Amino acid sequence: MSDILQSIQEQVENNPILIYMKGSPEQPQCGFSSQSSQMLMACGKPFAYIDILSNPEIRSNLPKFSDWPTFPQLFVQGELVGGCDIITEMYQSGELQTLLDEVPLPEAD
Repeated sequence: MSDILQSIQEQVENNPILIYMKGSPEQPQCGFSSQSSQMLMACGKPFAYIDILSNPEIRSNLPKFSDWPTFPQLFVQGELVGGCDIITEMYQSGELQTLLDEVPLPEAD
């Protein structure tokens, strides 16, 4: 496994809720990333993000890792959930909240 794919694997494993997006939740750089991060924030669980625009190596290799061609990409407990359309469907049905509520919060140091 290449170094960048190993790095992506570690990011996914070390962050129970992780979204790869364009920009940040506070300053998203595309409508799909904005919509997806707003729905995650509305669920009220802490999540990590990786800005693929400032990480071009991740941007070019993540689709190989996940076998998913578009961004954003949401991972929950190491599993790819999907992109904006799937996040939206799950949010509207209540499934996203249920999925995120099942994620144990990291222990405080």
